[in-house]
This record gives sequence, structure tokens and C-alpha cells, in this order.
Amino acid sequence: MQIFRTKEELREFIGAIKKQGQTIGFVPTMGALHQGHLSLIEASENKADISVASIFVNPAQFNDKNDFTRYPRTEEQDIHLLKIHNTDAVFIPDTQQMYGNDLDLLPFDFKGLDKRYEGAQRPGHFQGVVTIVDKLFRLVEPDFVFMGEKDFQQLAIVTLLAQTSFPTIEIIGCPTLREANGLAMSSRNMLLSESEREQAAIIYATLAEIKENWKKAQTEQFIEQAERKLNAFPLTLEYFVIADALTLEPLSGYTEKRVVALAAVRLGKIRLIDNLRLN
Repeated sequence: MQIFRTKEELREFIGAIKKQGQTIGFVPTMGALHQGHLSLIEASENKADISVASIFVNPAQFNDKNDFTRYPRTEEQDIHLLKIHNTDAVFIPDTQQMYGNDLDLLPFDFKGLDKRYEGAQRPGHFQGVVTIVDKLFRLVEPDFVFMGEKDFQQLAIVTLLAQTSFPTIEIIGCPTLREANGLAMSSRNMLLSESEREQAAIIYATLAEIKENWKKAQTEQFIEQAERKLNAFPLTLEYFVIADALTLEPLSGYTEKRVVALAAVRLGKIRLIDNLRLN
């Protein structure tokens, strides 16, 4: 596996791959890799000729400086995991490489996808996401990009970015991987205590119960049920919503549309998100 830390090194590698006519699969990450990330690498290896990962904790997408400082950084272990999973190359730039001396954000029309949920809870977050993703796409020039469905709203926004600015890139959403108790795999999970991990299992249990009973009640009843169940635990519920899986518009009543339930909670100092398609 080749390791690149500068844009110039990466561009030279990508140029050589393009000349050979090989396809590139790309997995952008912020490191602290877990099996969910590695499943994306495996998906890339099954579809593309060359698989490239990136590791960069992007300061522009953190509206909370403490969250940025706390975010786990495990570069040595990450490199080891990528090697044993046969990743062809990894790009590990620093902030100077990606932004120079200025965190200028990309102007972008989100078509309303950023107004609710994560966008409302984390002002400026998605502006930071599209800024760094745009930079990475221009450097890596991937044919396929593999992202987990756990960050459902982010996946929708990156898909919109590709449709708008990178029409030759195919964004491929991959299923959320879960721990034994159902907790969605996340780099932030390593910041949870054992008791917090056990408590966090209620998030998926709540989502799964709604999926099992979907069509048996109205949307409002499911949301009320979920809020009641989650608020009974020692956590802070930021939102629980049932939305159109394409537009992310919140729904009411009953609908035959493709729908997704989205949740965000704070458990101690750690913020966790999850989602589940209901039909």
C-alpha cells in the first residue's frame, strides 16, 4: 500500500492510474477506522480496479471545537488495517495541504437538504463537508465513491454534490454495520464507556421496533412512542423523525413513499446518530 501525504504525490499516482485506464474506488474517512469503514474498502475492491482511502479530520465540519479536539486519531492502527485489507493507496494530508492558511468554504446550493436534522443541530457542518469532499474528489478523480448509510443526510448531500459538480462519479451507499447489541459502528463509539455502550443499544432497538410495526400506526404515533422510549433513558434526545428517504422532508400520517427514521442523541459528552429505512 502506498501512503501519500502531499497533493503532488497523490496527483502523480492518480495520473498514472488514469493513463492505464483503470477505475478508481474511493473511501473518504476521518480515520479511527472500524469494520464499517473496512466494509467500504471491501466494496471498493469488488467494484474498482484500484482502491484509495483518505484519512483527514476535517476542521471545517466541526462547529464544536471540543468535538474536533476529542475526535479519536489512530493513524498507525488505521494504516495497519488498510494494509491488511489490501487497500492500494491512502492519502493522509494535514490541514495546510488541504486548506493552506484559510478555511474558505465552498458556496453550494443544498436545495434544502441541509436545513433540518444534522444541519439544524450543527450549523455550518455540511458546508464544511462539501468543501472537503469537493477538494478530495478533484484530487482523487474517482469513478466510484463508497460511503456508509449511517450518515444518511450526509450521503444525500454528497450525492447531490456529485450530481451537480461531478456527474461522472457514482456515489454508492453501503449498509450500516452494527455492533452485537445493534449500536451503529462509529469512530465515536470508542469514546463511550461500557455502560454507555449498553445504554446506546436503545437507539437501534427503538428504530427496529418501528420498522417491525410499520404500517400498523400513523407516523405521529411512532414518533411519540420513540420519544417516550428514548427519553426514559439517561440520554438527551436531539431529534427523532420519520422522513421521505429521497427529499428528507418530514412525513405525517401514513405514506407509501420510501421512508427512513432518523435519530440523534447525546450520551454523556458523545453525540450519536443512527437511522433505519422502514420500507
